[in-house]
Amino acid sequence: MDSDTTPLHDPLLPWLWSVKQALEDFHSGKDYGSDLTKLLSDCIAAFKDNAQYRGDIRFLKIWFLYMDTSEDFESIFLEMLHREICVGHSLLYVWYATFLEAKEKLYDAHMVYQMGISRNAKPVEWVEKAHALFLARMYRIASSAQKIGNDEAVPLGSLINPWSSSTMKDLLKKVNHQLTKYDGYHSTTKAYSGKVALSSLKNSSRNKTIEIGRTKYQITGCAGQGGFAQVYKAYVNCNPEDVVALKIQKPAFPWEFYMYRQIDQRISDKERSSFGFAHRMHLYPDCSILVSDYLSSGTLQDAINSYAFKGKSMEEVLCIYYTIEMLYMLETLHGVGIIHGDFKPDNLLIRYARNGLTKAGSRDRTDFTEEEFRERSGPWLDQGLCLVDWGRGIDLHLFPDNVEFTGDCRTSGFRCVEMQENRPWTYQVDTYGLCVVVHTMLHNSYMEIDKKPSPEGGHFYLPKSSFKRYWNVELWRNFFKKLLNSSPGCNHKKLLQDLRESFQDYLCSEPQLIRKLSDLLVKQRASLCSA
Repeated sequence: MDSDTTPLHDPLLPWLWSVKQALEDFHSGKDYGSDLTKLLSDCIAAFKDNAQYRGDIRFLKIWFLYMDTSEDFESIFLEMLHREICVGHSLLYVWYATFLEAKEKLYDAHMVYQMGISRNAKPVEWVEKAHALFLARMYRIASSAQKIGNDEAVPLGSLINPWSSSTMKDLLKKVNHQLTKYDGYHSTTKAYSGKVALSSLKNSSRNKTIEIGRTKYQITGCAGQGGFAQVYKAYVNCNPEDVVALKIQKPAFPWEFYMYRQIDQRISDKERSSFGFAHRMHLYPDCSILVSDYLSSGTLQDAINSYAFKGKSMEEVLCIYYTIEMLYMLETLHGVGIIHGDFKPDNLLIRYARNGLTKAGSRDRTDFTEEEFRERSGPWLDQGLCLVDWGRGIDLHLFPDNVEFTGDCRTSGFRCVEMQENRPWTYQVDTYGLCVVVHTMLHNSYMEIDKKPSPEGGHFYLPKSSFKRYWNVELWRNFFKKLLNSSPGCNHKKLLQDLRESFQDYLCSEPQLIRKLSDLLVKQRASLCSA
């Protein structure tokens, strides 16, 4: 051992010895992994802010060992990027892409390789070679299925992973001619060359102005970020009255813009405001910039959190209202052959009526009628939710009739029963997400499910959490039981419609419920918009 390599000069070293011993205990059966997981977590907590180990491959291995013990590996990788753990080293990207491939997240693995190459991680030849081998493996898988023709749907055998890199590559190739014809689509072979480097926005974005396609955008802050994209709030030509969201993604990803334009074409004007709107897509060789509407009222997750912070759960009447809204959404989407694929409260923005609902007892209060509520007219026209983030969207028109999908979203807490049991799925990826969102509103926690024996034979699924006695228990039990146990041959749109109408009937059964709902929405708006 080098004389300088001592615990005094290298505080990480004793931790590495302990981890080595814990791994030996784990593999020999002396420990079931709990001690190892805690040791890895404590090690990361101790050194994650230590600049000495930011580029240390040994510390990188600790992160990956810890990642292997967690279901929420995506959050761990995001934290590694945020803390710049070996971000300039090729091993970060090769190891994580290999990890994702083992979990069948093939498209995400492809994107990670691309990220490493675009960042010129050293030695970049390692990333390029690993990526080439990965693509060769994906080609062998794809070549065993039926290839896509220029004018055909996408028949990749009886089961298709819609998010695999090979499927996505073929889909983008197929729709490229449509993309180039869409209003707002701008593609160039030249790299982005603005005066302000896009990479500089990650560290400090506020009040920086970038120019995209002869339009200037004044960045006022970061509105959200993921593994491959950052979303910024911006003023168009420095006008605070014209606010948009800029989604900057590396590597370039035009699929989301394609999905937005399909929504434009297939969904009626009355329902269109429930699904976000994209103005433009600027596609560069190394990145893409999506310009879309910006809603300032927060997300459904923010609303849920506002109750959780007070130690409370969202009021049942408000849960019912948002459940109706989400059932409407999926009824509309699935009816036109579109699956969202990433249905969760972070992707549901809250919309409020332009003129605002007013509290009961106010002199200028609107009269709330059952008809207006059922028809979503009057003060309810612009009220509700808006579903965004279409990067995992699935266009069923590009696939054969009665297609079924395989593959796992790998989003902790949102994996539908079919994914958990390695069975084919279609709409269940959205309806299970809906169940999780509703469960989170009711209980302030993600849903866990029980597999119960059925009196008729077989089994059925229900949430583990019990319903409170003062809730409308039969309404909620019917909702979860039908959505968690829908059969492949059922009339899916009719199922969603019947569930929606059952909740509407309940709210309209007593006039004071709609008045109470209006009051709660007014309070929520005042609370969230002032936060």
